Amino acid sequence: MEHMKRIDHQLLDTLTNQASTSPRMRAHHNLHPELDDTVQRLCIAMEPGTYVQPHRHAEPETWEILLVLRGAVALLMFDDKGQVQERIELATGKEVAAAEIPANAWHAVASLTAGTVVFEVKQGPYVPIAEANYAPWSPADGEPAQRLEAWYHHAQTGDTWPEL
Repeated sequence: MEHMKRIDHQLLDTLTNQASTSPRMRAHHNLHPELDDTVQRLCIAMEPGTYVQPHRHAEPETWEILLVLRGAVALLMFDDKGQVQERIELATGKEVAAAEIPANAWHAVASLTAGTVVFEVKQGPYVPIAEANYAPWSPADGEPAQRLEAWYHHAQTGDTWPEL
C-alpha cells in the first residue's frame, strides 16, 4: 500500500533552507513520482531575488495553478510585447492565495517574502519549456536579470518593462 504524501512544516522548512543556499534561490519537491505523470504536482520554495523568466506553456498547451503555502508572490501576465496585462499578489492569509494561469499565457512570478513556498499543479507529462516559449524581450535564465526581477515587485497592469 502506498503511503499518503504530506506537505508539512518540516518539508516547507527543508525546501526553504535549500532555496536560501541555492545559486538560483529556488528548490522544489515533486509529489508526482514520474515526469510522465498526467498531473504534475510540486512544492517550490522561492526566495526574493530568484528570477523566473517570462514564459508560456504552449507546447503542449497547459494551464497551471499556483497556490501559496507560505509567504507571498507577485504573479504577472504579459502580452506578446511584454506589457503587463494582469498582476496579482498571492499570499497566505490574504484575499487571494491561488490562481490558475491559462494555457499559452505569458507569465512570470516573483517571491515577495523570504521563506515563500508555492504549490504548483499543471497538466503532464513534464516537457521542458522550448526556447520559443520564453519571452524574447526578457533576459534568458542565467543572464543578468536583477533589474527585471526587481521590476516585477512593483509593475502594474499597463506597465511595460522600461528597458524594452
